[in-house]
Amino acid sequence: MIIGVATIRLYAPWVHSLKEKRMVVKSIIMKVQHKFNLSIAEIDAQDMHKTVVLGMACVAGTTEIADNIIDAVITFIEDHTEAEMLDIQRE
Repeated sequence: MIIGVATIRLYAPWVHSLKEKRMVVKSIIMKVQHKFNLSIAEIDAQDMHKTVVLGMACVAGTTEIADNIIDAVITFIEDHTEAEMLDIQRE
């Protein structure tokens, strides 16, 4: 059993309140959970309204499958949000 883990830091310059940020984060999380079978949550910078830090984890049979799932999720997030990806950390 292989566990794939990634942390994505996004920058959303148009967000001006924590309420707007919450809507952006919920939208991303719901879209990802609907499309992929993995766990995803906001894990850091909850009090900073322009920065979103998402953590995700998936379980797979091989390292290659886990990498492919994480790659697909990263591409999906890039395609479905206007936020800029600042950093991606993977394990």
